[in-house]
Amino acid sequence: MQLITDRKTVRRVGAGLVAGSALVVAGANIRLWLVSAGYRSGPAAAPTVPVVIVPGAKVGPDGAPMAYMRGRLDVAIELLRAGKVREILVSGDAAGTSGNEITSMTKYLADHGIDPAVVRCDGEGLSTRATCERAKDLFGIDRAIIVTQYQHLPRAVALCRGAGIDGYGVVAYCECRRKTLVRNTIREWLAAPKAVAALI
Repeated sequence: MQLITDRKTVRRVGAGLVAGSALVVAGANIRLWLVSAGYRSGPAAAPTVPVVIVPGAKVGPDGAPMAYMRGRLDVAIELLRAGKVREILVSGDAAGTSGNEITSMTKYLADHGIDPAVVRCDGEGLSTRATCERAKDLFGIDRAIIVTQYQHLPRAVALCRGAGIDGYGVVAYCECRRKTLVRNTIREWLAAPKAVAALI
């Protein structure tokens, strides 16, 4: 009888922990959406600012940007050509396991006719938070657009604004597989509590 009771207790405690964790994750995501509300848009509605920040993403086996990175870079190019920004800051891992994100991004921009003189590089933007903090502290950026996919946008905007940047988010394109979208959506949901803790 005691064993049965103990099992029920373990199940109840486990269920409580799962429910509590789910509430924390949901609450954190709501907080990020609220903090970034009014600061997210598509490319056409983007404000005019000095620089667009492009966070790194996965690089293909051939060194070329994969779908997430391409989508971000394409929007950055669009914003530059539309006169919405004067410079592009590419920020990522220059020694990533999938390849050098900075080399991949700068080559893609050059291949699409972007003058290297308007591209700045940060090879140690190892996370969204690091990208935003380094943009402020090392590059002196006070006002910027950060361009990334819609799942990532609330967290990116909130972290940049938390770092002291008057930051606006612009949705990047994504010709992505459904599996990739689902995986990255789950990843973003789970990353929200850490981001909220950093803001606090």
